[in-house]
Amino acid sequence: MNTRRRFLRTSSVLAFPLITARAAPETGSVPRDVDELWADFDPRRDPIEVEVIREWREEGGVFRLVRYLIGHFKGKPARMAAIYGFPEGATERLPAVMHIHGGGQRAFLHEVKFLVGRGYAALSVNWGGNGDGEPPFNSPDGAQPGDPNTDWGAVDPSQLNVQGYSSLLPGPGQFFEDREHPKNNNWYLLTLGCRRGLTFLEQQPEVDASRLGVHGYSMGGNLTMYVAGCDDRVKAAVPAVGGSGWRWQPHEFLGGATQQDRIRGDTGLFARTLSFESYAPRISCPVLHRSATNDFHGWMDDVYRTNALIKGQPTRFSWAPHLNHRLLPEVAVTLPLWFDQHLKGGMPLPETPVSQLQLNSRDGVPLMRVIPDASRLPVARVEIYYSVDPDPRARFWRSAEVVKEADGYSAQLPLHSHDLPLFAFANVHHTLPEPVSMAKLPGLPAQVREVCISSLLQSCTADEVRQASPTLTARVSTLIDDFTHGQRDWYALNAGNLTHQQLWTRKVTDPLHRAPEGAKLSLTLRMPQTHRFSVVLQQNEWRSYRGTRQTFVCTREFAGSDAPQTLTLELGDFTSPDGPPKTWDGMDQLGLCAHFPHKGDTGQAPLWKGPAPEFLRVAWV
Repeated sequence: MNTRRRFLRTSSVLAFPLITARAAPETGSVPRDVDELWADFDPRRDPIEVEVIREWREEGGVFRLVRYLIGHFKGKPARMAAIYGFPEGATERLPAVMHIHGGGQRAFLHEVKFLVGRGYAALSVNWGGNGDGEPPFNSPDGAQPGDPNTDWGAVDPSQLNVQGYSSLLPGPGQFFEDREHPKNNNWYLLTLGCRRGLTFLEQQPEVDASRLGVHGYSMGGNLTMYVAGCDDRVKAAVPAVGGSGWRWQPHEFLGGATQQDRIRGDTGLFARTLSFESYAPRISCPVLHRSATNDFHGWMDDVYRTNALIKGQPTRFSWAPHLNHRLLPEVAVTLPLWFDQHLKGGMPLPETPVSQLQLNSRDGVPLMRVIPDASRLPVARVEIYYSVDPDPRARFWRSAEVVKEADGYSAQLPLHSHDLPLFAFANVHHTLPEPVSMAKLPGLPAQVREVCISSLLQSCTADEVRQASPTLTARVSTLIDDFTHGQRDWYALNAGNLTHQQLWTRKVTDPLHRAPEGAKLSLTLRMPQTHRFSVVLQQNEWRSYRGTRQTFVCTREFAGSDAPQTLTLELGDFTSPDGPPKTWDGMDQLGLCAHFPHKGDTGQAPLWKGPAPEFLRVAWV
């Protein structure tokens, strides 16, 4: 079916009360906080003016490419393109979820299909478009040429206007031009556009307006927190790898200070009106945060700080260890389960496991105790991680040895110094009563059989460690890994694609595993067939306060053999556009890569033949 029609829905506006808000600030004044910023906006006030560009049916769902009116800015209309879908033949009003894409992306048909397949109505908004000729959504089929896209009209909160995300100042392409104001900021306009998406959803005849959810990834995770924090129509929220507060605040790390957002304008005004720690206390729905422990965008420690401000609502965390801006299947599956619980009355997820960090245990070694909630789902396993690095983006998470006890689990956290802070958390994996299909989402398996619920982050400052003076039992070692525990201290990229597979660890940044002066790097492996292979080192990963970020690569050919082979590398064996490294100091990541594309490398990756290499030992010698 190929249709395009426009229609107004006005009568349904009267069926809903106005969003609760306090009185608007005096005319002409600058809002002082989140409440005042949004006090003069009613997301139901204007007709939604839905335009159906195309409708089709597939996989048991009805799907529409639509546009709706966001509002009028500087006298010109702004319209949002989106994909809407619902199960074909639905006989009752359905819960509905709005998906918000990340930066540099567009609306995703697969996100809508996934939710529709689970019995939801779903909307994926294309906030990043600006009538720039791109198709309005990502799909294997592709949008049709000439499909109308998002058109922000006289304003531009898209990524063509990058400075608008951290500015309150007036300027062309923004909402106010005559004075410093939070409505000049991109996040205000994007949040407004997403709130109108909720209005679209609640006015659809298939939708139960009392059961609306929202989720987003990266910048979409930011917008999920914004929308949930200023719109009480949201009944469940799932931000991912985004939405942590205090991005404007300098953070002190070993070697210097850094911050994520440098605000153009009044930083205090930005913090009060647009920073996530100012939205969290206003959230009135359950929130589950999915993320990666080393995420560059949603700093782990600040995610916990922010969500601690949500009062009177259930919260959960699910962390993918060692990863940056990626999720594991056991973490990803929390999303449909959270929405099922809070929008459908489905199976409740286990509670956040109880955790306690003791700097002085019975034998003087720091100890982490964890008591999972086994009343809802059986516990498959418990993982306890700890680190001494204050930078959440670059820290290596040591795997502690977990012991089952009568009332829970515990693990000693051996330290080698009293002069560093200590951080610890646990991942509890629960067995699901039946597998959950995630096949419609790229990169996820057809069946997920476990769900990961993380504990709170426990931490002690260096001063607290010094004062407690725990027994020091950890020893510095030249051994990086002998793979006795498999690849638990590593993470894989392009897993399963042997031609492009990469295995990475941050162990080389840990004080226990840093290179001694004058050392060489030794790698022992089995390579059944002859292949070229790259060893990669990354220096100052995310640590601009410590020095320039650089990547060094050494590529060698291994002759095929069933016998172990050892490669020993010196500093001069690694190359970069600026030459070899002068020192091992500051190395934060080590990669073992079938192929690593780098600057100046124009060759195609040679197709891998035979089995993957078997890594036996990595050490400093």
